[in-house]
Amino acid sequence: MKLSENRISENRTRAKPTSSRVRVRPVLRRFPVPLRALGYTAVAVLGLLYLMPFVIQLVTGFKTDPDAASHPLGLIPVTPTTAAYQRLFGLSQAGDGVPFLRWLGNSTVVAVVVTVARVLFASMAGYALARLRFPGRTLLFGFLLAFMAVPPVALLIPKFLVLNTFGLFDTYTGMIVPLMVDAAQVFIMKQFFESIPREVEEAARVDGAGVFRTYWSVVLPMARPALITVTILAFQSSWNEFTHFLVSTQSSQYETLTTGLARMVSGGLGGGTQYPLKLAAALLATLPVAALFFCFQRYFVQGANAGAVKE
Repeated sequence: MKLSENRISENRTRAKPTSSRVRVRPVLRRFPVPLRALGYTAVAVLGLLYLMPFVIQLVTGFKTDPDAASHPLGLIPVTPTTAAYQRLFGLSQAGDGVPFLRWLGNSTVVAVVVTVARVLFASMAGYALARLRFPGRTLLFGFLLAFMAVPPVALLIPKFLVLNTFGLFDTYTGMIVPLMVDAAQVFIMKQFFESIPREVEEAARVDGAGVFRTYWSVVLPMARPALITVTILAFQSSWNEFTHFLVSTQSSQYETLTTGLARMVSGGLGGGTQYPLKLAAALLATLPVAALFFCFQRYFVQGANAGAVKE
């Protein structure tokens, strides 16, 4: 079954919002030069204050334990060393390595599987709630909103009981399956699909496309900003998940970056402050999410704002 490419591309072009040619004068240009300079200086200072903890985290990873304890805010290591990173990657000659690579592997597997599942299920459920008419649709959407209002910590004990009853406790399945659907991301996709003109789908139906073909071949490619938004949110939340892994696992072989770092901070890997080791591990755990966000920042902003625009 071949869709009419001309008609669908014509409707896609019509669906794209036309960019306004009205040039908005920046707010700061309405003020005198001294006030503008003061405003830019204030913004620069706030930006430096925001970046300072990350700079300290980066520098401390190359310090020795005594140097980090005596000069915690120093921006130049007295004796630069890579001992913390050698311990993390198992390259230390002292035999005091940290199972960081195992934590990283578990977090990567869980985050990738959960992200793919959330993007697929959130887009399908969002499209169904936005376009399909079926009994109980309004009630189901009400349950979705109600579930978003429930604090996640209130579900920890029921979640543990369910996993233990079905024999999923302390398994990869128990770590992944409960995270595969997120109500907030379903809501984001629903709002975005409602902003797409119905004429695009009507043209596909005229050409003989069914519901799933319309969703997969016509509507989903137009939802790229929302899909990227959901991808970033899903990866970030599953990568940084802690409480769920705390109640779904107990063996060290299932430790992720969050649970492993928590055990490290609580002193589970030996005595001493070990600030360079802890901050080096925290920096490496932060890099994937930061890189993903900065690479797709433009699409993330578009997807976050698209749901608020109705035609």
